[in-house]
Order: sequence, then structure tokens, then C-alpha cells
Amino acid sequence: MTSELTPQEAARVALRAGLPLGGDRHEGVAMTANHIHSVITTLRELDFGDIAPAASYRPVHGQEHADATV
Repeated sequence: MTSELTPQEAARVALRAGLPLGGDRHEGVAMTANHIHSVITTLRELDFGDIAPAASYRPVHGQEHADATV
């Protein structure tokens, strides 16, 4: 497991990418980056098996659902 990005590291990486941050934004950017990293880590652990990509889904006429209830 990698360690979390610190506010100072976020500022350094942003500056290296050409996106200098104001001092008041370092902590928020680090927190956001750490959250995104945790979500991506969780998604990588999921086993989708033989599930087809969403782009291949074609609803059968008359069976479309108007809500997102699972």
C-alpha cells in the first residue's frame, strides 16, 4: 500500500505539472487526490468476470427502465 499524499507533495507535483497552487489549496488537493486514489484502488479489486462493457448494452424494446433502481 502506498502512503497518502501530503499537502506539500501535492503542491510539488502540481507545480511540476505546471499547475501552481495557492498555499490555501494544498490540503484540499491532497485530500481529493487521496480520495480518488482510494476509489480507484477499490475499483481495481472488483472482479467483473464475464460482464460485458456498458457500451455493448442494448435494451430490448419495451423493457427499458426509467429509474436506476438495482
